[in-house]
Amino acid sequence: MPPVLVTAADAAYYTGRSIGTIWRWASEGRITRYGSGKNVRYDVHELPARTVDEWSGEEHLGDPPPLPAGARAA
Repeated sequence: MPPVLVTAADAAYYTGRSIGTIWRWASEGRITRYGSGKNVRYDVHELPARTVDEWSGEEHLGDPPPLPAGARAA
């Protein structure tokens, strides 16, 4: 499946997390960074989706992507 690339702001909205979290996940190797500088994009398929319960309106955040093998959390 080809990557569906989005900006950090769009990735943050999709996951329900901050842009800083998206940048941290990329620096930790949890998600792939495509491009460089202001042209960096992230693949939606690598991101955990935020869901909202239709009835209660409760927001659920998906589990963060796993760290690559041998990596340590910051």
